[in-house]
Amino acid sequence: MKLQIRLFATLKDRAGRDRIEISLDEPATVQTLLDVLTAVHPNLAPILPSALVAVNKNFAAATTPIWPGDEVALFPPVSGGSSEIPHPTYFAITEEEFDLNAIHARLNQPDVGAIVSFTGFVRGQTQREGMPPQTIHLEYEAYSEMAGDKMAQIAREIWQRWPQVKGIAIVQRIGKLDVGQHTTFVACAAGHRDQGVFDAARYGIDRLKEIVPVWKKEVGPDKSVWVEGHYRPTEEDN
Repeated sequence: MKLQIRLFATLKDRAGRDRIEISLDEPATVQTLLDVLTAVHPNLAPILPSALVAVNKNFAAATTPIWPGDEVALFPPVSGGSSEIPHPTYFAITEEEFDLNAIHARLNQPDVGAIVSFTGFVRGQTQREGMPPQTIHLEYEAYSEMAGDKMAQIAREIWQRWPQVKGIAIVQRIGKLDVGQHTTFVACAAGHRDQGVFDAARYGIDRLKEIVPVWKKEVGPDKSVWVEGHYRPTEEDN
């Protein structure tokens, strides 16, 4: 069978394109795919051991089967209308500047008395080994179709832990972002401030960094570096 493999961030840079086509014998698994990629794309081989694989927008293990027509994506570790979504939500992957007041208005209801939010910005200096000491701008990329599903999953996880939370917003900007611009926004609403909204908002941003397929490239005066995380999602994160 022939498969179109989607590539993101570091893998896309190494391949020089965002999709590659490979042929696999049936039956095939994720491990079969990785073995073939190592053989036919030696430029990808050094980073395949740390790459994550998604099959049909779910994190996959080495033994996960692959069938004709499956959507397969490879990427580095991550830096509504359903009864499972019982309260107002707002999920977005966007290149546009977001309006914090407008998002708050989406979550506000007669029984909401508290909205706690986290807003991320592009900072101009990074004191981390291997990173440019000065950041000129960031470039964000996302596997948007899967990212929306994972944002909804985070909301469901929050409601399981903090059932008094009334509404949830998760926003991630992509594209080129200059120093001082918004990057990320997570908000949780509840009737009162002591109903878990502080912990829920913290959980939301932490979980976004773990399972939502979004990556950033830090661009400095002399070099640019893709920032990769250390958390490795498994099938249990689906």
